Amino acid sequence: MGFQLLKLKSTVQFMKLRVPAMVLSTLLIIGSITSLAINQLNWGLDFTGGTLIEVGYKEAADLEAIRAQMDAGGYSDAVVQNFGSSQDVLIRLAPRDGVKAVEIGDEVMKTLREDGTEVDMRRIEFVGPNVGEELTEQGGLAMLVALICILIYVAMRFEYRFALGSVAALGHDVILTLGLFSILQLEFDLTVLAAVLAVIGYSLNDTIVVSDRIRENFRKIRNAEPEEIINISLTQTLNRTIITSLTTILVLVALFYKGGALIHGFATALLFGVVIGTYSSVYIASAVGLALGISKEDLMPTEVEKEGEDLDPL
Repeated sequence: MGFQLLKLKSTVQFMKLRVPAMVLSTLLIIGSITSLAINQLNWGLDFTGGTLIEVGYKEAADLEAIRAQMDAGGYSDAVVQNFGSSQDVLIRLAPRDGVKAVEIGDEVMKTLREDGTEVDMRRIEFVGPNVGEELTEQGGLAMLVALICILIYVAMRFEYRFALGSVAALGHDVILTLGLFSILQLEFDLTVLAAVLAVIGYSLNDTIVVSDRIRENFRKIRNAEPEEIINISLTQTLNRTIITSLTTILVLVALFYKGGALIHGFATALLFGVVIGTYSSVYIASAVGLALGISKEDLMPTEVEKEGEDLDPL
């Protein structure tokens, strides 16, 4: 026997809470979609195009004063925010036709230094609007293709009810993660997109482990209802799920606090995704399979008739 974090003597009745869990998930999905429709995502420079300038101050920066300076200098569209610390400031500007990024950087630094404040330029980046549009399309297509491939894979490996449950869980995780970034207006850039794709992979792995145990128990346990078998399977995989999630979360917390502002979005998306992915493996994938009427007959291996078996004996 391997290490067990929880020593459970009885089966946890997970499926008793499937209706409240489905109601909660439905409300969260509706809230996420509503926010995505109204607030949309706070697209990063990778997707919108434009100029990004990171500057450093000797003391804590006054963001309102900086915004007023930018407005007076003709940059009323500038997005000003702290980046990592109170002395570091990130300024994002929309694309400007016919103006080079270097020239914009020089003009912005001149504007910020007009009152005699000491300001250092840390970095400047420029992304064209055409590149941004292409990345948006390709990023959305990548998520769609990933979901379709997963649907085909799970349907071939297990059974179509498990496939639909798995894809429902993945869709649930992606929508809620995007909803989190929309509601909190966190910047959505390429690193966050990579995190969302990683969430799909993590959630799928968890769902497949659970589905594999459910299929195995359907074949082993003779006299039990589907709900009971699913509860037994989820209880048996609970230790593995908790240990995997905790070790992943420990790494992500370290990245979030020590990895720097550049990967805050990445760590945030993965932290939320790991938690919601663990939840969806239990209460979305398994519950959908149960709701679709999964039974022992659906999961029993097909019997292959041996050649000559139907011949009459001599």
